[in-house]
Amino acid sequence: MAGDNEAASTLEATPTWAVATVVFVLIVVSTIIEYLLHLSHKYFHRLKRKALIQALDKIKSELMLLGFISLLLTVGQKPIANICISKSLGDSFLPCKSSTHSDVEEETKCSNQGKVSLMSREGANELQYLIFVLAAFHVSSCVLTFALGMAKMKRWELWEAETRTLEYQFTHDPRRFQLAHQTSFGKRHLRCWSDHGFLRWPVSFLRQFFNSVSRVDYFTLRHGFITAHFAEGSRFDFQKYIRRNLEKDFGVVMGSSWWIWLFSVSVVIFFTADGFYNYLWVPFIPLVMLLLVGTKLQEIITKMCLDSHDKSHVVRGALLVKPSDHFFWFNWPQLLLHLLHFILFQNSFQLAFFTWTWYKFGLTSCFHHETEDIVIRLAMGVMVQILCGYVTLPLYALVTQMGTSMRKGVFTANVMIGLKKWRARARKNLALRNPARLSLDASLETSLSVNTSPSFSAHEASFSTVEFGRPSDDAEYVALEILEAQKAQEKQAAEGQQNNGSLDQWI
Repeated sequence: MAGDNEAASTLEATPTWAVATVVFVLIVVSTIIEYLLHLSHKYFHRLKRKALIQALDKIKSELMLLGFISLLLTVGQKPIANICISKSLGDSFLPCKSSTHSDVEEETKCSNQGKVSLMSREGANELQYLIFVLAAFHVSSCVLTFALGMAKMKRWELWEAETRTLEYQFTHDPRRFQLAHQTSFGKRHLRCWSDHGFLRWPVSFLRQFFNSVSRVDYFTLRHGFITAHFAEGSRFDFQKYIRRNLEKDFGVVMGSSWWIWLFSVSVVIFFTADGFYNYLWVPFIPLVMLLLVGTKLQEIITKMCLDSHDKSHVVRGALLVKPSDHFFWFNWPQLLLHLLHFILFQNSFQLAFFTWTWYKFGLTSCFHHETEDIVIRLAMGVMVQILCGYVTLPLYALVTQMGTSMRKGVFTANVMIGLKKWRARARKNLALRNPARLSLDASLETSLSVNTSPSFSAHEASFSTVEFGRPSDDAEYVALEILEAQKAQEKQAAEGQQNNGSLDQWI
């Protein structure tokens, strides 16, 4: 009896020093976590990694979202428990056959009506644990995936440095002619299976496990990208461009979407009920999707090689591939990013669900019917984590740059700052010369978007003389060119020339 009174005691019967101690510990832990996030923000700001700062903000937003869900569960425990449903409905879709409903205090109202609660207060408390574990697993999984990807892509720095050697310039000399199938890229992709889709897909599937991103693939795709968007002989740093874009993509993956949550609730949780045998098929969904994405990425490289070979069998210098959106599903390269986002979240959700059930109900609970259940869930979770980070992510980072248009990552942070300052000053000068021309504000907002390949000329005061591959310490050089171009345009305006083009042509 004494034990029952102790279990039912409230804050009225709890020593104040105990309450103060618990609150103090919670505040200290929360402050430490907030301080670590603040230090990370300052560190990324010092490195001028704006994309990583945005990713950190996404982490904060997700933690706030999950915290808000947990708060709603805490506040709504009693109202949810007072929602009554029939016993036949309450006994359907149970994860355990032997589960029974216990008459606890919040279920008294439903018991008097011969019904059961929609969810007991104890069930709401257990669900809060799942939310906490999910947040921890999702953040950890995304960080680990991108860490593995960056480690795999470390060698690309050496490949990028190799493009400035005499040996590379000799092998890519435009005065040399050879047949397409004699090039290193052609020998790798122009095979007997390349022209047949039913053979190309199995080979692409296997190739992602063995040297998924080869040295010759990197050089060829780099050469095609630079040729399509820059002048010949440009020293554009392709590796840094990929890294900047990948950091932006990291911010997308760190977020959460309503459709991903909808799938998690409708599939992972709903089909946990006894009789669906979800451990035989649900853990395989992220793996199958990941292998499908990796196969598609490998097939895109082969199709680019076939496209170049069909246009010309003779190669001048190195084999030239042409970037295009039509190689991707639905002409949408960003679709692959959303698929990776979905895969990582689902894998994190399943690992979090397994950990939660293990912690709350034990390893031998009804959530894990068979030993095969435990083995399959853990094996699939670890396999997806490693494959996504070390195999698929580097392949995605390289291939998705071969769309029709460039991304904003083509501009370094210093150049972007210079462009924005220049835009602001140009807008101010235009407003002073022609105040009635307010319609330009619409084009000003999109003047920095990179939706098509840039084609700049000297008359348009372009950046054709700027080498975007310069190190970040060349900011003064870039700023000087911007200033000189601006002075030239101001001089033309003073002579009475009218600017009838859009502001996009100014920058």
